[in-house]
Amino acid sequence: MRRTAWLVLVATLLLWSGNWIVARAVRDAIAPGLATVGRLLIVLAILLPFAFSNLKAKLPELRSRDWKIIAALGFTGGGVHLGLQWLGLHYTTATSGILYLSTTPLFIMLMSVPLGERVGARQWLGVVVSFCGVFLIATRGEPARLSFNIGDLMALASMMMWAGYTVLLRLRRDPLDTTELLVLVCLFGFLFMTPWAAWELVFNPQIELDARGYLAVLYSAIGSFLLAYAGWSYVVKRMGAVRAGITMHLMPAFGVILSALFLAEYPGWYHFAGIGLILAGVTLSSLKASSASSTR
Repeated sequence: MRRTAWLVLVATLLLWSGNWIVARAVRDAIAPGLATVGRLLIVLAILLPFAFSNLKAKLPELRSRDWKIIAALGFTGGGVHLGLQWLGLHYTTATSGILYLSTTPLFIMLMSVPLGERVGARQWLGVVVSFCGVFLIATRGEPARLSFNIGDLMALASMMMWAGYTVLLRLRRDPLDTTELLVLVCLFGFLFMTPWAAWELVFNPQIELDARGYLAVLYSAIGSFLLAYAGWSYVVKRMGAVRAGITMHLMPAFGVILSALFLAEYPGWYHFAGIGLILAGVTLSSLKASSASSTR
């Protein structure tokens, strides 16, 4: 069982890493909001026939608290965070964007504090060290200029939202299985993304896709959403949010390699220095958090 959880985890992280590469490659083919809505509709078309009967029977069992958490999951993980990711990749490289994935464990830790997660001096030091690395990457190795790339800030916002999604999974008390939950997450995500997509249709109608564009949306829907979300739910349930979140620093390694192979985007010195600081901070923050998680 433990080996299976780790295999599922690695596959999930690889699928998510690939999504950054795909989004960067087709950034001029389709607007981010429309791409996000398209993938939500594909996922719903696949899952809804399997989940409809059971979901219809379970909906009356959901309490007000359950609906609030599911709605929050739809906002943080259903689409907006992906739209920010796709939009951010119009302004920054996939290499820079994906390196920020290593900040997710820190955001998870910080967001877990109100839920009883104890954060000591070493963890806070790790947060400071890691965000020094973020600062170095975001300023392109010129911190004295205090000029941030808007794409980097969007990537960071996307990671903050995903951390929120991960923490919210711990709060669930509803009777839904993974498929039923994903259907509701997608429905709420579609609801939250509708104003964004409507704005794009009026002011930025990038909707003429070539074959690569269609394949990118399909990959985003089936690979990085359907399969990866199911895998992440499986892993968080068996490993816990903090332990699972810590492993996300493996994704930059996958992403940098894929960026070099498929996009010819090669990291600069500040990428290596920044990710070194981020990982050092994550290590400081995760040692105690990991042991504390395993005792609960």
